[in-house]
Amino acid sequence: MREINNFIKTIMKKDLEEGKVTQIITRFPPEPNAYLHIGHARAIVNDFELAKAFGGYTNLRFDDTNPITEEAEYVEAIIEDIKWLGYEPANVFFGSDYFEATYDKAVFLIKKGLAYVDDLSVEEISIYRGTLTEPGKNSPYRDRSVEENLKLFQEMRDGKYPNGAKILRAKIDMSSPNMNMRDPVMYRILHVPHHRQGNKWCIYPMYDFAHPLQDAFEGITHSLCSIEYDNHRVLYDWFVEKCEMDHVPRQYEWGRLNITNTVMSKRYLRQLVEGNYVTGYDDPRMPTLVGLKRRGFTADVIKDFIVYTGLSRMNSTVNADDLDNFLREEQKLITVRPMAIVNPLKVVIDNYPEDKVEYVDGPNNMENEALGSRKIAFSKYLFIEQEDFVIKKPNRKWKRLSVGDEVRLMHAYFIKCHRVVKDDDGRIIELRCTYDPETKSGSGFKGRKPNGTIHFVEATTALPATFNLFEPLVFDETEETKNTTFIERLNPHSWAIHHGFVEAFLKDTKPLDRFQFIRNGYYCTDKESSSESLIFNRICPLKSSFN
Repeated sequence: MREINNFIKTIMKKDLEEGKVTQIITRFPPEPNAYLHIGHARAIVNDFELAKAFGGYTNLRFDDTNPITEEAEYVEAIIEDIKWLGYEPANVFFGSDYFEATYDKAVFLIKKGLAYVDDLSVEEISIYRGTLTEPGKNSPYRDRSVEENLKLFQEMRDGKYPNGAKILRAKIDMSSPNMNMRDPVMYRILHVPHHRQGNKWCIYPMYDFAHPLQDAFEGITHSLCSIEYDNHRVLYDWFVEKCEMDHVPRQYEWGRLNITNTVMSKRYLRQLVEGNYVTGYDDPRMPTLVGLKRRGFTADVIKDFIVYTGLSRMNSTVNADDLDNFLREEQKLITVRPMAIVNPLKVVIDNYPEDKVEYVDGPNNMENEALGSRKIAFSKYLFIEQEDFVIKKPNRKWKRLSVGDEVRLMHAYFIKCHRVVKDDDGRIIELRCTYDPETKSGSGFKGRKPNGTIHFVEATTALPATFNLFEPLVFDETEETKNTTFIERLNPHSWAIHHGFVEAFLKDTKPLDRFQFIRNGYYCTDKESSSESLIFNRICPLKSSFN
């Protein structure tokens, strides 16, 4: 993959040179409440690659402090996604591993007079908090004694109070211009079983309190996160300092990555799945890593794309076509290029023997001889693409088949169409053609120039196949659609299913095999494909065609 270079790498290099750290240690801290998407890949790639660049390491730490939304299913999926991208964390931790130590630090802050138990409701806390232009005001419970706070906090842990009855808050500054410093919540009561801890706990730490402590417990040197946590950094540092942590991690933020016509929100992705707008998290239209993998993108393509997008403190937007370009660049010399007919039109060669099937030689990849060659069937009965035929040649630029014109069938012969067969509704269902046996590819024939070259599949040996063609799942918001909902911007044509044919040698293709179907695009064998029912997903066309 490409070498990674960004402002975080510069900071790390300087910290090592100045002796601020002796080793780079990063962490990837996903919450196990959803499948990872390509936005998470940005964090994964940078966390692992930056640490590796300096001989350091990266931990995987599940932020499992909210038992309402977290499930073991997501834990396993995240581990598999990271492995698929080619990374192995030095350690796998869970935020819940630190529940006891985190609780002890909360007690420590209470004893220092820096935390208190509050009885205000969520609505009351919001009112007391003030606004960006008006300072907040102290809770009437803010001045409880240390002894009372210790007693109440222990009772919260013991399960004496129902959900929402009490919370633990840090005692900082209700007039701070940074809203995050206005006595943030540290613990809340949740009588919900935890996916790992069971019913051991009924109080759970908030992210802003737990996360800096977990970084400190693990010796993380550079805690990397998105720019939305920029104004949380002062609180991050406050907890590390006031809890008197032995190790002091530092938080650094980068801008978020947006991709055109792509959903980059776990909430929206969950809505798509739960609303049955997609077939699941691994739907090939989804930007989840399992979806991208099923569609046919490789881990290296995704990593190169992430490095290409760069990293800065500014939010950025890149074109979804850029990801396709990396796939094309990677696959063009390493994939076999068979012929496939997505929208078949039958061709009958009138002057070819009825029961004969011959085999012509064809390279597996015309740009890479090392991939060898194969035998391509040819007979009286063929399939071509419907798009490769018009009755009357529309203009001089038309370089395909029409009545009276001659084209070369790729790796085979010249054919000329002389008659069109239609059904009762006037639709073309068959072309009657003739071929010239003197024009076999490789024979050195130079008698005349055909009106272009098209591909084909021999009909009697062809294997039926299903082709899934994809467009973006959602349209970007525009001036005309700014008042519409996310669901209203879904593309109704995002998945088109076609039934056609492929060459017989693809009978034993396996899921995740990739091909460049000549003139049709890059395809991947779907996970549900079998030798009895071939299914191919188009990863991307040969060039961008979406408008």
